[in-house]
Amino acid sequence: MTHVAVIDYGMGNTGSLLNMLRRIGVPAILTHEKEKLASCSHFILPGVGSFDSAMTNLENRDLIASLQECVIDSQKPFLGICLGMQLLAQSSEEGQLPGLGWIDAAVKKFPDFSAPALPVPHMSWNSAESTLKSDLFTNSAEERFYFVHSYHLVCKHESDIAATTKYGIRFTSAVNCKNIYGVQFHPEKSHRFGKELLKQFLDIKCEN
Repeated sequence: MTHVAVIDYGMGNTGSLLNMLRRIGVPAILTHEKEKLASCSHFILPGVGSFDSAMTNLENRDLIASLQECVIDSQKPFLGICLGMQLLAQSSEEGQLPGLGWIDAAVKKFPDFSAPALPVPHMSWNSAESTLKSDLFTNSAEERFYFVHSYHLVCKHESDIAATTKYGIRFTSAVNCKNIYGVQFHPEKSHRFGKELLKQFLDIKCEN
C-alpha cells in the first residue's frame, strides 16, 4: 500500500501539498522522524527558500542520512519539488553548501533577459515538454504547471532530463534518474495537471 512521507524540514508548501494528496485519497504524513520515514513507500521533498538554508535544515534534522537509506539504499520513489528538485544537484550558484548530489547537475541563476515580458523570478503558468518516456508525464500537449523560481537545474547527462520548459532559454523543468524524480514547478498549485502528475508518481513501485 502507498504511504507518502512529505519531508518536514521547515521549508516548503507542505499544507498545500498535503491537501492535494488528501484530494487524491492517498495516506500522507509530514515528518522528519527516521522510524516513520522508514515505514513509508514514497517520499516528497517540497521547497521554497534558499539553497543553503534548506541543506542546513536537512542536516540539522538528520534527514540526509535517513533519506539516503530510504531513497538510495532501498530505492524507494522520491520526488523533489521546486527547491526540493534543486537540492538534488551537486551545487548551486545561490549558495556555498553542496547539495545532495543525487543528480549530476548544478543549479544556475536565470540570466537577466532585459525584457519586460520575461521578469526574473519566472512566476507564471508554463508548459513542460517531456523529453523521454517518463513515469511522471502523460505526454499531453496541454499539460501546464505553475512555476516560481529564479534558479534552474543544468544536468551534466541529457539522459537525466525528463522535461524542459521555455522561458527566455530552454531549461530543465523535470529530472528522472532511476527512482529519483524532480520537478521545478509546483504540482500542488497546478490544479488538474498537478494532481495527475502526483498520481503518476504515486503509481511508481519501489525498484527493490
